[in-house]
Amino acid sequence: MSDSLVHIASPRTDHSARPRLPEWARKPRTHFESLNTLKRDLRRLGLHTVCESARCPNIHECFHRKAATFMILGGRCTRACGFCSVPKGRTPLDPAEPGHVARMAADMNLRYVVITSVNRDDLPDGGSRHFAETVRAVRRALPEARVEVLTPDFCGDLDAVARVLDAAPHVFNHNVETVPRLYHRVRPQADYRQSLRVLEFARTHPARALTKSGLMVGLGETEEEVRALLAGLRDAGTAVATIGQYLQPTRRNLPVAAYIEPAQFERYRDYGLSLGFQMVFSGPLVRSSYMADRIDEEARRAPC
Repeated sequence: MSDSLVHIASPRTDHSARPRLPEWARKPRTHFESLNTLKRDLRRLGLHTVCESARCPNIHECFHRKAATFMILGGRCTRACGFCSVPKGRTPLDPAEPGHVARMAADMNLRYVVITSVNRDDLPDGGSRHFAETVRAVRRALPEARVEVLTPDFCGDLDAVARVLDAAPHVFNHNVETVPRLYHRVRPQADYRQSLRVLEFARTHPARALTKSGLMVGLGETEEEVRALLAGLRDAGTAVATIGQYLQPTRRNLPVAAYIEPAQFERYRDYGLSLGFQMVFSGPLVRSSYMADRIDEEARRAPC
C-alpha cells in the first residue's frame, strides 16, 4: 500500500498515543438536544445501543434522524476484542428486553430497525433464542418495517444462527471486522473461516435474508489483504459489504496504524463492485449499521 494513500500514525505502539485525526475522519457534534432526548428514552426502558457503547462517531447525526442500533443481551460482552469499547463481563438476561425494543422502535415510528448484540459465550445458545424473540417482537409491533440483524458468530453454532434466521429478519449482517492475519490482535476469540461459514449458511437458509458484512481498515492491513478479504466474502455469497476507518475508541483499545485516504475507500468500493457485490458502502466514517436503511434500499434495487 503506497504511502500516498495513507497518513501513517505515530510509530509509537503504546495505547496512550493518539495521532491527530485528519479532517475527513472528523464528524461534527451539533445535535445535543436530539442525542440527550433519545438517550433518556432508551434509559427509561433499560435499553442499550451500540452507537453509545462503541462510541460511534456518527451518533449525533443518527440520533438526530431518529436512527439507532439496538444492542441486546445486556450491556456487557464476554469477549475482549482489541478494537471494541463495549464493557466486558456478563449480566443476567432481561426477559422484558424484546418487548422493550419493540416498544421503543414503535415509539420512534421506525421503518427500518437494526438489532445487534454483545457476545454471550456464557449462554448455551449464545443468546440466539432471546435474539430471535426480539426480532419477532419488533415484527409484531411494526409489521411494515424491515429488520436487520447484526449477529455475533455464536461460536460457530449454526443451529443458533438458524434460530435467528427463523425469526425472518430481512437482512442478516455478520462482520468479519479485519483481515485474517490480524485476528489474533483484533478478534482473538473469533475465527475468520468460521465467520465466512456463518455468512454462507445465512445465504442458503430458507429465510432468504440479504447477507451483509463489514470490515475496518487502518489496523495495519495491506491493500492486497483487503482485496482478498472482499473476494472471500463474495465467494461466500455475501451481497453487501461495508468498509470504514478504524478509530481508536479509548486509550485501552488498539492504536490506529494508518488513516486511509478517501480515494482509497473509493478504490475498495469499485473493486468490490467488480466482484459482484450488490452494494459496497465504503468511506472513512462508514460503520456497519450506518445508513443501513439506505444501503438496504440501494442493494435491493441493484441486480443480483
